Amino acid sequence: MSAYQVNGTVAEHDEEGYLTDIGVWNTDLADLIAKAENIEMSPEHWEVVNFLRDYYEEYQIAPAVRILVKEMTKKYGKEKGDQKALYALFPYGPAKQACKIAGLPKPTGCV
Repeated sequence: MSAYQVNGTVAEHDEEGYLTDIGVWNTDLADLIAKAENIEMSPEHWEVVNFLRDYYEEYQIAPAVRILVKEMTKKYGKEKGDQKALYALFPYGPAKQACKIAGLPKPTGCV
């Protein structure tokens, strides 16, 4: 099994880069995962990541992209919940890539 290393801490991940223990997640680790994904984190990225972490805490599941778009639109409005805007932030899939950075499991329904 592979691992991320940040600030002297080792965080194991699966073959796709998803953390095996979501409890070890922190913002420094998120920045490291984002860099590995070629993403420079901005306030907009953090908004999605924090939304996903809150969603997971409430429902104990990582949302698929369709649900992510719907719930982001409901909470933040059409501009931030727009699928194109989310793909601009996370080009390899807003649910899949953002969940990885958020330290969450791979969303159900993602291949």
